[in-house]
Amino acid sequence: MSDDPVRVLLVEDQTVFREALAVALEREPDVAVVGLVGTITEARICLSRTSADVAVTELDLPDGHGVDLIRDLRKLRPLVQVLILTATADRYDLAQAVAAGAAGVLQKSAPLAEIVTAVRRLCAGQPVVDPAELVRLLRLAEQHRTEAEAAQAALARLTPREREVLAALAQGLSDKEIAQQLHVGRETVHTHMVNLLGKLGVESRLQALVFAVKHGIVRLGV
Repeated sequence: MSDDPVRVLLVEDQTVFREALAVALEREPDVAVVGLVGTITEARICLSRTSADVAVTELDLPDGHGVDLIRDLRKLRPLVQVLILTATADRYDLAQAVAAGAAGVLQKSAPLAEIVTAVRRLCAGQPVVDPAELVRLLRLAEQHRTEAEAAQAALARLTPREREVLAALAQGLSDKEIAQQLHVGRETVHTHMVNLLGKLGVESRLQALVFAVKHGIVRLGV
């Protein structure tokens, strides 16, 4: 490591925690906090004006997900090492962050001394995440990516009319009401329902509705 201080950007929406961490870092003679922000927008502005060696960021931010910021960092400042500091226990969120380029993950409950050590290790190119855990997170991210691609392919096979049936189902309409809304017979509605269940690979209307809501093609009650 050079004699220059480790330049740290802190991205954290909880003001008290952010300022406490900044104070702890600034007490270290080899660390300098170059940015202290609470949103992705502010982080992007900060990055356009200054450089950092390590970015310490939360995932759940007011104007977006930390994964989006990580991707931006990898494009704008490829050499910046990203440390995720979060209270989330969602392994998929962590997997997404690692797949996007995060080099380390710590819980907010970690002692401040451990966080400072992690910042130094990342700047020195040393691992923070156990290699076996890193592999597990990357595999989880790949699994979810594959599942999402398969889901989008299944949704792409739906006809416009089948999508209308799904949308009507999300409104809580019965077959009779769907038929009236679409100006078709109830048997036609039944046929569309059977076809869309098959295309989505699900067994029930409820499963089809959950599938559609999960992947963003309908909203409940709309």
